[in-house]
Amino acid sequence: MNEYIHSVSLEKSKCTGCTTCMKHCPTEAIRIRNGRAEIDAKRCIDCGECIRNCTHNAKKSNYDSFSEIRKYKYKIALPAPTLFAQFDNLDDIDYVLQGLIDIGFDDVFEVSKGAEFVSEYTKIYLQTQGIRKPVISTACPVITRLVTLRFPFLKDNLLPLLPPMEVAASMAVEKAKMEHPELKREDIGVCFITPCPAKVSYVRNDFGSYKSEVDLVVSMSEIYFMLISVMNREKSPEISTGAGRIGISWAICGGEASALLNDRIIAADGINNVISVLDQIEDGNIPPVDFVELNACPGGCVGGVLNIENPYVAKNRLHSLRRYMPVSLNHMSSSDYIPEERFLKDFPTYQPLNRLSDNIAESMRLMSRIQSLKNELPGIDCGSCGAPNCRAFAEDIVLGNADRNDCIIAYKDLIKKYIENYKSEE
Repeated sequence: MNEYIHSVSLEKSKCTGCTTCMKHCPTEAIRIRNGRAEIDAKRCIDCGECIRNCTHNAKKSNYDSFSEIRKYKYKIALPAPTLFAQFDNLDDIDYVLQGLIDIGFDDVFEVSKGAEFVSEYTKIYLQTQGIRKPVISTACPVITRLVTLRFPFLKDNLLPLLPPMEVAASMAVEKAKMEHPELKREDIGVCFITPCPAKVSYVRNDFGSYKSEVDLVVSMSEIYFMLISVMNREKSPEISTGAGRIGISWAICGGEASALLNDRIIAADGINNVISVLDQIEDGNIPPVDFVELNACPGGCVGGVLNIENPYVAKNRLHSLRRYMPVSLNHMSSSDYIPEERFLKDFPTYQPLNRLSDNIAESMRLMSRIQSLKNELPGIDCGSCGAPNCRAFAEDIVLGNADRNDCIIAYKDLIKKYIENYKSEE
């Protein structure tokens, strides 16, 4: 198995070891060692929570530079629908699409268009006999990695369809080849404009046996400032949108689910709320539903850490933009057929986070030691030991990654006893 390539990294020179990122990490992937944060690559899901909460800007997202698109003969922009919500007083997204052409792209293919097709595919899939329900959306890469790492028993509930970004990329390449038959695939550069680091990781790693059609992933914040300098709202744009209200609504939590026209749905946003919902599904403590839309970022993709605008402001702007848009501009020619190439054949395989050993007996023995040690610790989850809580600290000790003396509270009690013994001997 190839090593997973992450898009979230740490600038150690800026890190003060303040424990803020550690306490906000949903998979306990961060430890504080020698006064600096360390990220466990096996646990990290690239959700961006550490970037969002780090007050020292020590966490960053790694993505491609826009300048790299120049190495391709034919350049295609894939704007996520969140991009349109970054601009103030925008009443027509065609201005943004034209702006992308003006900064150097040869064509623009909206991810919103791919989203409308995925909505159609999903409605058909939900009617399939024998599938595991509730079906969990795979549009957010964080959710897919989270399920495979922390909730492996829910893996069969994942929607086995390509996300809108991939559908849009595939359609964009087909369109380019049809309009320019002289082009080879290596001449075409497909550039996704992302609101979050998770999409970068998705593209850089093979998704099971599937290889992404996206060639570059650039930050939405970088493209935003480039667009601001070229967008001319006094001149009518030459390019027009290919998507409607359904596609653009995918940027907001609930947008994907509402397009299914199904009352048996749940939509949740924010990584902690997502984990709570997945816990309930795994435990069977949730009402019968057909579909679950989960967004790691607060508010949905509008809450991505690579955006410019406040997610609540962005959400309001999208509501205004879609008010006069048609419901959808993309419909399937057949109502009961999903093209085979739109299916994911398999999902990535990772070792579950709660697996201590490949041997069950050894895992049970280690678990018993962890629980026993946890009961001996203070239980206040202060984080001073460099672990997010006492249970994680106990696991670190048992696995040989920490020393019990790292617990300041316990160490303080030892010093106190030593002083008391010393005084009694005088």
